[in-house]
Amino acid sequence: MDETRVDRWLWAVRVHKTRSAATDACRGGHVRVNGRPAKPATPVRVGDRVEATVGPRRRVLEVARVIDKRVGAPVAAECLVDHTPPDTRPVEATGGAPRRDRGTGRPTKKERRQLDRHRRR
Repeated sequence: MDETRVDRWLWAVRVHKTRSAATDACRGGHVRVNGRPAKPATPVRVGDRVEATVGPRRRVLEVARVIDKRVGAPVAAECLVDHTPPDTRPVEATGGAPRRDRGTGRPTKKERRQLDRHRRR
């Protein structure tokens, strides 16, 4: 197999949990192949560079092997080369729970809203 659809490849290498989520990401403009916006049926080949926004993170992947069936995580890891730069933002900016020191008492109204926002995700 020389090529496959980008939505199938993203699902097969476990970037998205479902194929429909990968398709929606393509339709929403969150996926680029070789610098160009990708439709779900855009073909990917070995050596192509796929940029996908997954949640708050932008992932830069290179296709090392073309697959179109979902496989185990160790096999899926061999099918891509991850060129994503390391995330240097603080934990709160990446969607982690807001930090509070022990013994500081009850949270303020602002802190409580941040905690509630985090719990709803």
